Amino acid sequence: MRIIPAIDIIDGKCVRLTKGDYSTKKIYNEDPLEVAKAFQDAGICHLHLVDLDGARSGQIVNQAVLERLAMHTDLLIDFGGGVKRDDDIRIAFDSGAQQVTCGSIAVKEPERMLEWLERYGAARIILGADARDGYIAVSGWEQTSELEIFKFVQDYMARGVRYVVCTDISKDGMLQGPSFELYDRLIQGLPQIKLVASGGVAELEDLPRLADMGCDGVIIGKAIYENRISLDDLTKWMTQ
Repeated sequence: MRIIPAIDIIDGKCVRLTKGDYSTKKIYNEDPLEVAKAFQDAGICHLHLVDLDGARSGQIVNQAVLERLAMHTDLLIDFGGGVKRDDDIRIAFDSGAQQVTCGSIAVKEPERMLEWLERYGAARIILGADARDGYIAVSGWEQTSELEIFKFVQDYMARGVRYVVCTDISKDGMLQGPSFELYDRLIQGLPQIKLVASGGVAELEDLPRLADMGCDGVIIGKAIYENRISLDDLTKWMTQ
C-alpha cells in the first residue's frame, strides 16, 4: 500500500482544514517545499497536493507551488483542486503532476471527464469521490450532490476509471479513524478498483487495517502535522 502524505495549499502555504471547512484553516508551514523535502528524506515517494484556493475558485490558483515541488523534489505528485477546464489539466501536467484528481468536474461535466480519461489514460486520471452522508460533494466540499457514492464510482469504473481517491468528509481532519466500512464496501463491490483512502487516519495502527482490506494507497494529513504519526514511524512501517 502506498503512503501518500497530503499538502493542502491556501495562499501558497501548507494548511489543514477540518471537514473541509475553510473557516477552520490552520497554517502548519509557510513553505510547502520544506514539508515536501522532509517527506522525501523519510523515504516517501508520493505526494497528494491540493490547491484549496483552486477548489473554491473553480480554476487552478497555486500552480507555482506545484511547479516548485515538482522541480525540487523527486516525489510523484497527484494534484487536485480547481481542475475544471482543458487548460487546467494541461497546466497541471505541464507543471509536473504525475496524476490529476478530478472531482467536481466528474459530477458537473462527465463528458469532459471521460474525454480526459481517453486523452491522458486511466493511469494519470484519478476520480475524486468525496462523500458527505453517502453522497458526492463538490466545489471544495461546499456543495453536496444527489449522487450516491457507490453508484457514482461504479459508473465511472465501467467507463474506464481505475484510480479512485475516496474521502468521507465527516472523518476528514477529525483524527478519529478512517471510514473503514465505506472502503470495504467499495473494494468488495468493485474488485478492480485501485482505491486510495483519505481522511481520518489517526494512528499508525490504521495503516495495516487499510492495507489488509486491499487499499492501493492511503493519504495522511493532519496525523502527520499534529505529530500523531511521525515520519520515522512511516519509514519503519514502509520498510517492514
